[in-house]
Amino acid sequence: MLAERRHQLILRALRSGGPAAVTDLSEQLGVSPATIRRDLVRLEEEGLLTRVHGGAVVDEGDQPFAEVAEVRVAEKDAIAAKAASMVHDGQSVLLDIGTTAYRLARQLHGRRLTVITSNLVVYEELADDEGIELVLLGGMVRREYRSLVGFLTEDNLRQLHADWLFLGTSGVRPGGQVMDTTVVEVPVKRAMIRASDRVVLLADSAKFPGTGMAKVCGPRELDVVVTNGPVEQATRASLEEAGVEVVTP
Repeated sequence: MLAERRHQLILRALRSGGPAAVTDLSEQLGVSPATIRRDLVRLEEEGLLTRVHGGAVVDEGDQPFAEVAEVRVAEKDAIAAKAASMVHDGQSVLLDIGTTAYRLARQLHGRRLTVITSNLVVYEELADDEGIELVLLGGMVRREYRSLVGFLTEDNLRQLHADWLFLGTSGVRPGGQVMDTTVVEVPVKRAMIRASDRVVLLADSAKFPGTGMAKVCGPRELDVVVTNGPVEQATRASLEEAGVEVVTP
């Protein structure tokens, strides 16, 4: 059996049955425990699962926004402050979903900007700031993660243009690919990229490699990555080869 097919079957088994032991996976796939262990190491490096004692487990999707918002707040604020410093008054800014984009919105108060977003928490943060022209994209509401998605959101984006996109992610692969855990968000993120002149990825150190099974874009679609920590050498090399500037607060 090819390794790629084996990896697919391992992930399918973990998603359908929860944590699984190396011995169980070995029996199901008809390969040695040593082969399974190597597969699990590779899949963990790619951010697709987490190894635990004797086996592995996969992330079952997004945590609710309120939970994620309380994690690594200082790091997100440092990234947000650096990102805000890139923007000049009079420009248009597209803010992705997620908690780091929300922390960035908090840094934009008092500025003269146009802010476009599908992030309901960003909208609530900036709704009373009269200096900001605020555009809320339409779409279906994802209540748990406070975002708008679907063909209506994508169609809105085809009618708009932004100077900057500040993009979130759940993981960045060693090859520089930007990943997401939720398939339904990916078309919206891609539409945001097409609608923007410059794309800035906001990624704290936990996003290298992070998680995510759905590819949003490759490194050549990014202009800047803002992160608070050291980027693994292979990932940094992939980003820099694609002409991406990696900056820290």
